[in-house]
Amino acid sequence: MLPSGAAPAPGGRLGRARPPVLRGQGRAVAVVALGGAIGAVARYAAGLGWRTGPSAFPWTTLLVNVVGCAVIGVFLVVITEGRQAHPLVRPFFGTGVLGGFTTFSTYAVDVRRLLEGGRPGPAVAYLGLTLAGALFAVWAAAGLTRRLVHRAVRRGAERGATAPGGGAR
Repeated sequence: MLPSGAAPAPGGRLGRARPPVLRGQGRAVAVVALGGAIGAVARYAAGLGWRTGPSAFPWTTLLVNVVGCAVIGVFLVVITEGRQAHPLVRPFFGTGVLGGFTTFSTYAVDVRRLLEGGRPGPAVAYLGLTLAGALFAVWAAAGLTRRLVHRAVRRGAERGATAPGGGAR
């Protein structure tokens, strides 16, 4: 008979029973799934709105990935340095919506398609443009947002320091 809370571990040793990995994670999984569906639909709509042929340069995917990276730069600064966010906002929007919207798997497929189509120059250009564009978008959007958030905080502090009539708030 095993002691309370103990379970046989691999190899026959006794160990503590481990709680299920997803216990208590149902809400987070649900919001990631919902956000992912929304992001994937938005990405699909972008593809419908700006179609590129099979042999064309994949401008739509490039734009979607760069825009998604810029949005995540803004989003992460706002929720970490701006206002307090509900704990499910980050998994819903950051992981779900933006994870479903950006499409780095399609990026890889597009590179392969360009290479198989005998277009190594555009494939390498696409690889570099996407990487540089995505990194620059996150950096620039986060930097600009950080400045705006900190400026708003300073202005709020200045307004709150003195109330109308000269008294402190």
